[in-house]
Amino acid sequence: MVQRLEDSGEFGLIKKIRKLMEREGIRANGVTLGIGDDCASFLPDPGYETLITCDCMVEGRHYLPGRITPFDLGRRAMVMNISDIAAMGGIPLYALVSLGLKKNTAVEYIEDMYRGFLKELNPLNAAVIGGNITGSEHSEFINITLIGKVESERALCRSGAKAGDSILVTGYPGQAAAGLKILLENPDDNDGLKNTLVAAYNRPSHRAKEGRAVALSGLATSMIDISDGLLGDLSHICEDSNMGAKIFRNRLPISQPMCNLINPQGWDIFETIIGDSDDYELIITCTPENTAKIKGAIAEVSNVPVTEIGTITGRAGIRLITSDGVSHPVRTTGWDHFKGKD
Repeated sequence: MVQRLEDSGEFGLIKKIRKLMEREGIRANGVTLGIGDDCASFLPDPGYETLITCDCMVEGRHYLPGRITPFDLGRRAMVMNISDIAAMGGIPLYALVSLGLKKNTAVEYIEDMYRGFLKELNPLNAAVIGGNITGSEHSEFINITLIGKVESERALCRSGAKAGDSILVTGYPGQAAAGLKILLENPDDNDGLKNTLVAAYNRPSHRAKEGRAVALSGLATSMIDISDGLLGDLSHICEDSNMGAKIFRNRLPISQPMCNLINPQGWDIFETIIGDSDDYELIITCTPENTAKIKGAIAEVSNVPVTEIGTITGRAGIRLITSDGVSHPVRTTGWDHFKGKD
């Protein structure tokens, strides 16, 4: 018989979660109080700054119910937050998880979601140390606060890019956007859930190791993760650094699944690569002489490809350089929760 939240109640669920954390999770270093008290507590490490990030996922807006397993949903929600810590070059430590749940949600569904959280946290020696649970009548939601650390004065920001810097990107931006398009255009195709591009949307990967390697190299001038799309997040670097950028269309990395994409709807693959997409790849800027060194630092910890796609310029705005060398102004996009696009 399926046990639902209206059967177990809030405190019954909390007990189950606590036991699951004790059985399958880890106790991160520095934690003095974890789940079960009014607050969690930890001891900060001398010589480190504390990093704090927060992200929320709402049913129907950030994920498609019925098109993602609870385990993958937990993974995806945690990856979003780990990616923010990675973009600063930090180390994830402690997570606080708040859930808004319908009373008819199965307890097993919530437990599998927590297993997804642990799938991402355990390899990083990070832990869930608290949170909150509330009822939600219409849409369920997941809100995670993730705490991390980085050596004092070593955090990488968006504001340090300089004219002449190279622009690097990890992985293959746009895959998550393509996966979402496939899900939306094939709502009843369960076989489509096995598609590599759909997996990129439902089961994205963070770049914590890569971001950490970049920070430890001391060679990057700025860094950001791609949660709003390649152009959208590059524009954040440009705005905060008071710079512009030029990107070369023929340098943009295209994965084999994107090349193989059957496109009867007339998708513009290029627009998919640079448009709205939550890929959680990294955009990195550095001086040209340090490009190879940063690629080398990442190669020491990961086989994720790193591609140089353009240059930071002193002129405001982002311009696209086509294969014939012609420069075109690009209207930056990026997800806005209230406007859709910028």
